[in-house]
Amino acid sequence: MAKTIGIVTSGGDAPGMNAAIRAVTRIGHANGFQVIGFERGWDGLLNNSFKRLTPRSVGGIIQLGGTILHTLRCPTFEEKGSSEKAAETLSINDVDSLVVIGGDGSFRGALDLSRESDALMVGIPATIDNDVYGTDETIGFDTAVNTAVGAIDKIRDTAISHERIFIVEVMGRKRGFLALEVGICVGAEVILIPENPMNIADIVKFMEENAKKGKRAGIIVAAEGFSDTSKLAQEMQQQTESEVRLSILGYAQRGGSPTARSRLLASLFAEKAVELICQEQGNMAVGLQNGAIVGVELEKAAKSRKPINLRLLQVADMLAT
Repeated sequence: MAKTIGIVTSGGDAPGMNAAIRAVTRIGHANGFQVIGFERGWDGLLNNSFKRLTPRSVGGIIQLGGTILHTLRCPTFEEKGSSEKAAETLSINDVDSLVVIGGDGSFRGALDLSRESDALMVGIPATIDNDVYGTDETIGFDTAVNTAVGAIDKIRDTAISHERIFIVEVMGRKRGFLALEVGICVGAEVILIPENPMNIADIVKFMEENAKKGKRAGIIVAAEGFSDTSKLAQEMQQQTESEVRLSILGYAQRGGSPTARSRLLASLFAEKAVELICQEQGNMAVGLQNGAIVGVELEKAAKSRKPINLRLLQVADMLAT
């Protein structure tokens, strides 16, 4: 009997998840595996809800955002006995390995499941936050950056026309990777991230100095986890003569057709994931390190904090002068 790979997409969706599903399915079949996809994240393993995936059934999805398997956050999976139930689902369906496509929270779920199941666990990092340890980049990050950059470029047109300051909130409840890269790419005057606390007085002072130089318009890119941007906009309006507006980009950053970069990463990560399975290496994740696709211990990827390059803020400051 051919061995079976299971796939689950868990947590927040990211552009390129479908490309990863497609690649795992086709490369898996090329290596003699059957492939099934569990639906709606961990909920699919708790309720034994899945669909069989073939090279033909995953045709025409590489360019689609979201995930054809659907995803949801599943608090039930953290309850006592859930891992055992999920392990039973893997057993009755003869699933020998499970590819988990998601972020560090999804990887922690895979770790918990590995304690109850003999199936090999392999993680593929997919999140627009780019905050998974062990990989320089995650699936979906490049797409989210490009989506935000396109929107902010349009906002800057209005900012310049009306000589206004726009605070643009991008996603990133806990980390500032997205805000930092987006801020540099749009030429933001100020970038606000959770890893670098900054008070309003300093922000106002910087924008006032810009005004004295003749820069009466400005873009401030803020990660949602930095602070309450609505309150920030109100307080800045009170402390500066410029008009201050807030624009929250929201869930648009998660959607849309994945960029070529996100599709390529998804395909290469999937190839490495199947390779690890063929080598019978479990409790592993895949990642990009210095241009190479590598294997990373799943526990490290799930539990370690990825460092952010704060020097990029210094570069952004010099570029904003």
